[in-house]
Amino acid sequence: MSLIKFNNRNRLFPWTNEGIKNFLSNDDFFQSDFFEEDSLMPAMNVKEHDKDFEIEFAAPGFSKKDFEVTIDENVLHVRGEKEKEKEEKDEGYTRKEFSYNSFQRSLTLPKSINLDQDVKATYKDGILKLNLLKNEDQKEDSKKVIEIQ
Repeated sequence: MSLIKFNNRNRLFPWTNEGIKNFLSNDDFFQSDFFEEDSLMPAMNVKEHDKDFEIEFAAPGFSKKDFEVTIDENVLHVRGEKEKEKEEKDEGYTRKEFSYNSFQRSLTLPKSINLDQDVKATYKDGILKLNLLKNEDQKEDSKKVIEIQ
């Protein structure tokens, strides 16, 4: 299974651009992995079983309605977006807080995936889990040994 990276975080977090990282390069904190694009993406596991592929995304704090999962031209797209706004009014003050979090990951699916079957998706305890079934006829080992002469 191959992975196509897509990350629009540079528009949301402009401080991750090279100019600011270079300007602050004397500080060890700004040279850490925190500012790498991959660190802003949810962790992902891909497991291949005999009958299916299992893909997990660690996305705590989201709810089921915050995800959009699509397959388009043999590419799996997983998108998560969460907005939160809280406003508190009392005598003499108003406190308003908001947050926004999003990600998008895309995976090119192998030809062994059966796109005619439904994809099972569950979200529990901060883990989005997808199960993609394999084609029946491609479950066999397609390994070919080539003799060297």
